[in-house]
Amino acid sequence: MSQNNRKAKNWTVGALLGVVGVMLVLTAVSVPLYRLFCGATGANGTTQRAEVAPDLVVRDRTVTVRFNATLAPGLEWQFRPEQASVQVHPGETKVITYKAHNFSKVAMTGTATFNVTPAKAGLYFDKLQCFCFSEQRLEPGQSADLAVQFFIDPEMVKDHGVDDVDTITLSYTMFRAKDDSQPLQSSSLPSSTTVN
Repeated sequence: MSQNNRKAKNWTVGALLGVVGVMLVLTAVSVPLYRLFCGATGANGTTQRAEVAPDLVVRDRTVTVRFNATLAPGLEWQFRPEQASVQVHPGETKVITYKAHNFSKVAMTGTATFNVTPAKAGLYFDKLQCFCFSEQRLEPGQSADLAVQFFIDPEMVKDHGVDDVDTITLSYTMFRAKDDSQPLQSSSLPSSTTVN
């Protein structure tokens, strides 16, 4: 093999390794960057997190907020909202609860993901308190009321792109926590349950 061929081969291998390295770095940072983007913009139905409720309540507009619950396979719980829906004025704070019950014979830890539909309403749906911010551990047979405190940002009334939004659905999916060390138990319960 000539010196030029060897250099070309080494350059090609180096370039390919560099491309693979860049792809690995992009893969590693893409999920956190996407979450930051969604959190900042409300994209993909991502809700906002607030520290305090607004001072302004817009009384001449009402939004219906519906609640949905889905249980992922591998978590032998019942999980449902205690209310189907509430009426809320932008700026008004509401507290609702979801009920979780562990039907298994072992302690299990669940964690929830969430979104709102329509997705464009995510920018204006603010949570002050939510069970989705922490893992929920239930002993066998134990039940828990899981609270969500939220408001619709009064800035929504200034955005004509959401004038058609009079109903928002807040959906949660409860998963078994990845670090839950308990083995899975077989059960006659369905692996996925949705309550509307």
